[in-house]
Amino acid sequence: MMKYVPVYALLLIVFYTTCKGQPKTNLPIDLIKSQPKEAITSSGPAQITRTIRQDRKGNIWMAAFDGVFRYDGTSFTNMTRNVSSARFFSALEDRKGNLWFGSIGSGVYYYDGKSFRNFTTRDGLLNNEIVCIYEDKIGNIWFGANGGVSRYDGKSFRNFLLKEDSMADDRTGKTFPDFTRPPHEVNSIIEDKTGRFWFGTRDNAYTYDGNTFTVLTHQGQPFINVRTIIEDRKGTIWLGGTNGLWRYDGRTFTNLTQHFVGYIYEDKKGNLWTSSETNWGWALSRFDATTLSNKTPTVTELNPREGRMIFGILEDDKGNIWFGADGVYRYDGKTVTDFKK
Repeated sequence: MMKYVPVYALLLIVFYTTCKGQPKTNLPIDLIKSQPKEAITSSGPAQITRTIRQDRKGNIWMAAFDGVFRYDGTSFTNMTRNVSSARFFSALEDRKGNLWFGSIGSGVYYYDGKSFRNFTTRDGLLNNEIVCIYEDKIGNIWFGANGGVSRYDGKSFRNFLLKEDSMADDRTGKTFPDFTRPPHEVNSIIEDKTGRFWFGTRDNAYTYDGNTFTVLTHQGQPFINVRTIIEDRKGTIWLGGTNGLWRYDGRTFTNLTQHFVGYIYEDKKGNLWTSSETNWGWALSRFDATTLSNKTPTVTELNPREGRMIFGILEDDKGNIWFGADGVYRYDGKTVTDFKK
């Protein structure tokens, strides 16, 4: 059994869950003029918010079902209202300061601070349903899609397809049909300190050494429906999904919780935050950094009283914890602010 410290009571939050060709090296430039000044609003997203990121300038970016929102500390701007009506799932700021947004059905939108550029299957992207985005150590951008992964080197896409119980490099330019989600989404991608890649999918989880994909297993059983994989500052790998929260120290897998875990996030102090199911609903939980190597780490559950599913988690540069649900929320250590109002 896990050790719990006293529970913090949060404000009431009601979550409405609604819930061809060959790859080309000379990609067509599909620029879309953005008009963010016309979409300034006093409130944030009002629908499911899947990913929250903070850029190097301090702006908070939210990928939501009703658009991509930017919060500058004072007001929100729906950056894609005049660009796309797609539902957005994922967001990334790359090392050059450019932003990437993954949508469901409309591919990827690249934003250089002035205009948007749209990448889809016609440019070589595996699929137009993009669930997660990751930048590796050498600057390649990886897109976790329905049906596999696309890697973009700045010129062209290289695709890796999920095939039954395996993942494999595909050089044929084959694309995966849109709007068949789930069950083949790639939910999470990381590159660890050794250069090995980890992929969490709704099917199996995989590692990739640059040549071979290997199904991730524990005692002969594969990890199924892994939603999040992270590597913490000590090099420990954490996995969350259908089988709960798992810790991998380089030798051994250890199960810490058995309830479904959707997201995992490490804050600046080394604490882990998760969004997970409980016996009564959903919780935003904080695992104390000093106890993470214990068999029973100390956990504080932040309990939305009628909360349903919680999505992406972020700690901003002021130490506030942001999380997504039916909109975006900010927790300052005492209270929760709902930005729909």
